Amino acid sequence: MSDPILRVTDLQKYFPITKGLLRRHVGDVKAVDGVSVEVSERETLGLVGESGCGKSTAGRAMLKLLEPTGGRIEFEGRDITGLSRRQMVPLRREIQMIFQDPYNSLNPRHTVGTIIGAPFDVQGVTPPGGVKAAVQNIMERVGLNPEHYNRYPNEFSGGQRQRVGIARAVVLRPKVIVADEPVSALDVSIQAQVVNLLEDIQDEFGLSYIVIAHDLSVVRHISDRVAVMYLGHLVETASADDLYLQPRHPYTTALLSAVPTPDPDVEKRRARILLQGDLPSPSNPPSGCVFRTRCFKAQDRCATEVPVLRELATGHTVACHFPMEEVSAAVPTPHTRSAAATDVSDSPHLPH
Repeated sequence: MSDPILRVTDLQKYFPITKGLLRRHVGDVKAVDGVSVEVSERETLGLVGESGCGKSTAGRAMLKLLEPTGGRIEFEGRDITGLSRRQMVPLRREIQMIFQDPYNSLNPRHTVGTIIGAPFDVQGVTPPGGVKAAVQNIMERVGLNPEHYNRYPNEFSGGQRQRVGIARAVVLRPKVIVADEPVSALDVSIQAQVVNLLEDIQDEFGLSYIVIAHDLSVVRHISDRVAVMYLGHLVETASADDLYLQPRHPYTTALLSAVPTPDPDVEKRRARILLQGDLPSPSNPPSGCVFRTRCFKAQDRCATEVPVLRELATGHTVACHFPMEEVSAAVPTPHTRSAAATDVSDSPHLPH
């Protein structure tokens, strides 16, 4: 097996808490605390969890859009953790990001032609045939009318604006893209179109994706592997089908139990797992296992000993002292990435 194109080890991102006129440091918000993931060439890793679990912060820290507090980031075997912002500029050709909000991530004073062509400017690249031809070519590839080169973002729909963001991210043919909630701000009717576009572009350009999302249907459809986060920690990683059919962490099991099934009779009989209490504060996480305050399997050991990710089956790792037994989860049967677009449009969401 080839080395991963992106390897993140023990990633941490803390935000300092200050107090008083002298801005005295009194604590930290531990948004990301010890996340380790790997992404291979042409692979898609889904990163899921409740709102506030730190998944978006982790994605930005992986690309050094936020400076990590600790850990190690390697791209193609090269340690890029300590690179300055200026030193990172050449690497932006290889690693890019698609942002969640397709409107606020685009400058309203610039035309879409200028927005999509900006990476050529920043990198000092002149494509064959000129920048305008290259931009219009990628616009057509993502489903935009090349004749709309001189239009402004406010003249496009939400789905079209997200296509502009996708075009900007892929125009330099990067190798890794972090997509932060790429369809959550879009109408359900066009979510499937954008997901299928991302898959087509991945196949055509040979991209690797980290897809951050809370929509379980989208994550399962597009991902090869899935990593589940809770309060800044990874709690479970597995292939998409293994995770959905055999969740082993109590948190993952609870999330999947909230996914409705299309059969009313099955839905009536299906057991639901309701998590008690609120998400703890990342500035004061629980001792031991961070999930223990809401866990229905918590025991005394969970309060004193931090569980480490351990492999329970090939490629299936869980950070839990008392993992779930191997029983099939009550979730819809798996579908392949070639499934019809309508499979994604009826999309259940994680609880907030």
